[in-house]
Amino acid sequence: MPASQSTVSDVMTHTAIAIGREASYKEIVELLNAWKVSAVPVLEGEGRVVGVVSEADLLPKEEFRREEPVLPDQLDEASKAAGVLAEELMSSPAVTVHAHATVTEAARIMARKGVKRLPVVNELGLLEGVVSRGDLLKVFLRPDEELEEEIRRSVLAELAPGARLDLSVQDGVVVLRGPLRDRALVPLLARAIRGVEGVVDVQMELDGVTSPAWRVHTTPS
Repeated sequence: MPASQSTVSDVMTHTAIAIGREASYKEIVELLNAWKVSAVPVLEGEGRVVGVVSEADLLPKEEFRREEPVLPDQLDEASKAAGVLAEELMSSPAVTVHAHATVTEAARIMARKGVKRLPVVNELGLLEGVVSRGDLLKVFLRPDEELEEEIRRSVLAELAPGARLDLSVQDGVVVLRGPLRDRALVPLLARAIRGVEGVVDVQMELDGVTSPAWRVHTTPS
């Protein structure tokens, strides 16, 4: 089966930019601009993450700059618009991830919570680094030759030993062709290949014993 998945510690930025509760609105804007990041964690004590200030937390200041009636569903944003310190602006509790979490787990957290960056914390909640969407995409930089070698070694050799299958990888897209006696293996092969980090898509053109050539096209769910 495919090798162990990369963890957050493999791709994260270990030097994280962070602020304290008393950081001012302008200081935060200057920091985001200087470091070209979209959010910064807020720390207290020995470095425990207590919140995150993102661009989305700062924008209400502009949105509610004019004195207009505030609708009931805008109360939270209007409150942040009045904030001038990190502790008044931050989203808390912070959405975080542990360094030993897999890249897949981190991606799911980002998608579910709608955030672009996650503070990486240890078991005590202390900041260890930051992982961004761009960091998670690094797994797709693996060379095609490396993907092909892993698929042959950890998928085909285990699920279809002895099968005369032609495997090719181009820009992360895997194409598998040839005769396959056991059609029940098709979804298993597709799932296993798709599970190899760096695979963009899987396409199969396999010949069965009693049926003509047919094609299976799978994409990540």
